[in-house]
Amino acid sequence: MNRQFSFLSSLLLLLWPLLSPAQIQPLDRIVAVVEDDVILASELRDQVDALAGQLQARGSPLPPLYILQRQILERMILHSLQLQLAQKNGIQVDDETLRQALQELAARNNMDLESFRLAIEKQGMRYDRFVENLREEIMLNRLRANMVQSRIEVSEREILHFLETESQLDPSQAVEYHLGHILIATPEAASPETVQRAQRKAEQIAEELRQGLDFHQTAIAMSDGAQALKGGDLGWRTLDAVPTLFVEVVPHMKKGDVEGPLRSPSGFHILKLLDKKGAEKHMVTESHVRHILVKTNELIDDAEAKRRLLLIRQKIEQGEDFAALAEAYSDDTVSAVKGGDLGWITPEVVVPPFAEAMESLRPGEISEPVQTPFGWHIIQVLARKNRDDTLEYRKKQAREAIIRRKTEEETELWLRKLRQESYVEIHLDE
Repeated sequence: MNRQFSFLSSLLLLLWPLLSPAQIQPLDRIVAVVEDDVILASELRDQVDALAGQLQARGSPLPPLYILQRQILERMILHSLQLQLAQKNGIQVDDETLRQALQELAARNNMDLESFRLAIEKQGMRYDRFVENLREEIMLNRLRANMVQSRIEVSEREILHFLETESQLDPSQAVEYHLGHILIATPEAASPETVQRAQRKAEQIAEELRQGLDFHQTAIAMSDGAQALKGGDLGWRTLDAVPTLFVEVVPHMKKGDVEGPLRSPSGFHILKLLDKKGAEKHMVTESHVRHILVKTNELIDDAEAKRRLLLIRQKIEQGEDFAALAEAYSDDTVSAVKGGDLGWITPEVVVPPFAEAMESLRPGEISEPVQTPFGWHIIQVLARKNRDDTLEYRKKQAREAIIRRKTEEETELWLRKLRQESYVEIHLDE
């Protein structure tokens, strides 16, 4: 080994005069050790530059570099910890799943995959890096589903309490809130002195915010929350999507109000109501529909089913009674005894081909034969009306809202615990 080292040293001494300064590349250094992974200065620099560019594009003033570095490094540490945990748990994303996810993203942007790839590269991103980031994001979503969402339960009592206490039974109370959030975090087993220091810091920040300190900049510089780099912006939320800790406070806030600090297991929270607006009623369009169904089988193929329905449709146009023909010929035995009547329905309760045909008809019109997984139909819309579905809509959304809220709160606690229990060394100031 010593001979090999001596040989390499001698070779380097011989070549050194031939190397121009441009050929001498500084070694990348490690800014964080995260369990079995490391984060390099170049990786951190790339992310800092990207975020700085985004802030400048939005016209937002840049915080000091050390603050950006600290916030982004913490985000990278959490990302690395989750990715390692996902790999240890055998969570993988196969190429077919990834391809489908890319197709969905492309379709959402009204593009095919090739156009989507070109659009990504036009924005200055490497497509292979984008694809790998998407794979990792799917892995982390699956990890969080396993570690957090799978453990969340919602009882009927919780749903009733939710509806009774949060004004969801009164559609006029459905209001949207644009919220800003700052978190001064405390460790899971923090000493009383640590908690007191965090509380004093939060109280001072809250008071300065009430006196006019810029919330966006303060959140970037001071917050330990997940949205810190977005200026603490939680976006527009109805009350059912507001974290439980804030539910009692938010409805009583006026635009510009600052509340807090509020204590939780994560630390001390400061909240600002950036804006507020009333929600519109949730209206649905219902159609009074009847149909005649012909199923396919060993004796009746698609062509024969269509032929029979076209004959039935012709008889109706010639004056024969739809209800009588449905009772005689429809294979939907439940609706046949009612003359094919399906009652008042919305598009969401029927399969897409049926819904599309139904929506295209004017009252009184009869469709051409329509194929669905159940067979072939002719459809008639008897009437159409709009109905205020706000109350039913709020009830239907209650369970999902409770799950979203619990997931958000439990994920934050889980990530904080993961961070505290993991081996992390930071060498940012070296």
